[in-house]
Amino acid sequence: MAKLTHKAEGTFAIAPTPFHDDGRIDETSIDRLTDFYGEVGCDGVTVLGILGEAPKLEASEAELVAKRFVKRAGSMQVIVGVSAPGFAAMRSLARASMDAGAAGVMIAPPPNLRTDDQIIGYFKQAAEAIGSDIPWVLQDYPLTLSVVFTPAVIRKIVMDNPSCVMLKHEDWPGLEKISALRAFQKDGSLRPLSILTGNGGLFLDFEMERGADGAMTGYAFPELLIDVVRLSKEARRDAAHDLFDAHLPLIRYEQQPGVGLAVRKYVLQKRGVIASSAQRKPASSLTAMAKVEVDYLLTRVARVDRRANLRPQSSAAG
Repeated sequence: MAKLTHKAEGTFAIAPTPFHDDGRIDETSIDRLTDFYGEVGCDGVTVLGILGEAPKLEASEAELVAKRFVKRAGSMQVIVGVSAPGFAAMRSLARASMDAGAAGVMIAPPPNLRTDDQIIGYFKQAAEAIGSDIPWVLQDYPLTLSVVFTPAVIRKIVMDNPSCVMLKHEDWPGLEKISALRAFQKDGSLRPLSILTGNGGLFLDFEMERGADGAMTGYAFPELLIDVVRLSKEARRDAAHDLFDAHLPLIRYEQQPGVGLAVRKYVLQKRGVIASSAQRKPASSLTAMAKVEVDYLLTRVARVDRRANLRPQSSAAG
């Protein structure tokens, strides 16, 4: 598989890790989930991200999950989250993933970084640890990770590390950050960089207009992300916003801290993509009332987008 470059664009789905009800990894559902992302038109898949429950996996399990997705991905590029407390574990998973055929890896900052110098120094060490031949994605997610990157710090990291080819932009609010980074590129102070955006797609409509290259997030309807990215690139602004607006109530509901992944897995199970909505413990679960609310929101979305017209399904397609 081709390695990730600064030209990457489109939609990279953030994949949840499927589990059986008893907490075991569900390899069959990994295959079906990967097939599903390919069938709907995703350009890539990112695994073992924050909502991939990576911290709940043993090292051997993380490697198994990464390799399973890569093996099944076909022409889709696979990015593997390799963030870890220590560089030895990061290096091991990065190397194993790339040897299996991954396109690149993603690195998030540890929450103890406070100063710009600490942030810049950390990523320089991380890039050296995994090796300069591995392309990597810089994850900027201050809402969860509590580490704040200014546009100037991002520029410094990118310019110091040629193997950093993509920014996963998840600041909130973050529209001005995208504009600032693109301005750096126009004045020649920042080299070419792919920018894909996250946050469950919550601001994707305007992020595309600010210069994002696409989406890297995990909404239960990746088709919506694909369509908004495509319509935006085609300069069909009203069509992009109209479709986005129809999904926004469900996107917002899925963004609730603590239960967002439970919502996403519940909908993916209803879609027949994964067999169980289970998460590894510790985990939150949806109450009966919450499920009723999600089902209602799906009927609202289905008025505009028939793909949300779901009937309950107890297990994934074979």
